[in-house]
Amino acid sequence: MPHAQRRPQRRSGCAQQPELRTSSAAWLEGVLSMFEAEGIDVPSLLRDAGFDPDSLHRQNTRIPVDEISVLWQLAVARAGKPTLGLARDLAATHSKLGTVGHAMACSADLGAALARLTRYMAVISDATAFSLQREARGCWMVMEHTGGSLPIPRQRVEYALLTVFMQCQWLTRRELQPLALEFVYPPPADDRLHREAFGCGIRYNAPANRLLLSAADMAMPLPTHHPTLGEMQEHLLDEQLNLLGQTTTSTLVCAEIARRLPQGEPRRQDVAAGLGLAERTLQRRLQQESVSFQSLLDRTRRELAQQYLAEDRHTLTDVADMLGFVDSSNFFRACKRWFGLPPAQYRARIWDTPALAH
Repeated sequence: MPHAQRRPQRRSGCAQQPELRTSSAAWLEGVLSMFEAEGIDVPSLLRDAGFDPDSLHRQNTRIPVDEISVLWQLAVARAGKPTLGLARDLAATHSKLGTVGHAMACSADLGAALARLTRYMAVISDATAFSLQREARGCWMVMEHTGGSLPIPRQRVEYALLTVFMQCQWLTRRELQPLALEFVYPPPADDRLHREAFGCGIRYNAPANRLLLSAADMAMPLPTHHPTLGEMQEHLLDEQLNLLGQTTTSTLVCAEIARRLPQGEPRRQDVAAGLGLAERTLQRRLQQESVSFQSLLDRTRRELAQQYLAEDRHTLTDVADMLGFVDSSNFFRACKRWFGLPPAQYRARIWDTPALAH
């Protein structure tokens, strides 16, 4: 296929540039098995997407986020099903969290398990920012996909959040009742399947994709708690983060920056407080990783700008606001520096990309 030649080169088992966000091949294999369960001819799907199926079986293969978005776009179109994957049994059966899932199961309670997911999400996908936001009623699980230049299909986000929710139910061996659910997308014509899958009402056109669990649910002990085995799993995951060129503190800082940007440009001390760290401790850890807070802020803004500009539901003023710029002129100058083009021209170039023709 002509557009296959324009894709970013996949990297295997080595450190990657920050601009190339990827997901693990194991996770994608689970998604493809879900597609198959939904009646999609997966070999044909991969062939038409210009995707090499053999690459899924190579050790440490990582798949660029835009390639995964194209697969989702094609799958939704072929199935003719805007709720592709939106079923509890599919999310529970086909998700592949690997070592991260094992480490979560060894945690003392659900809150600790989700904290481990926050810490090690990059092993599954460094194109997904997962964070926890506590409030009086409980804790929001916040999920944001970043790093790609193509629009993220809403089905991909919905399936990922449902997968985490079903993992919570499996970990606790309990039927959990979310207190609230929010999506950034507009409401579908019929959201009955959404409400059935998550078991609660849904707010649309929200600032973030997130699901709220009660404080009692977060404190629920896990029957599989095993401290020693959990430490062993964490050691393996730390090694995988190092292999990927990921650094735990930097990953958490980027997620916290992304969460705070809609309220304005975050200060380092506020991000440190949000991570439960003293500002000096955060500064020291970032120095150890040879990265500055300002560079992480700029990188996060750049990656989010790519995503927001790919989605035509956002005006340019909206994007500037969501990135925490005090005025549109600062956003304009940042886009010129990041992409060599002003935002409107960059958006036009994105939508002229061959992959979107699918």
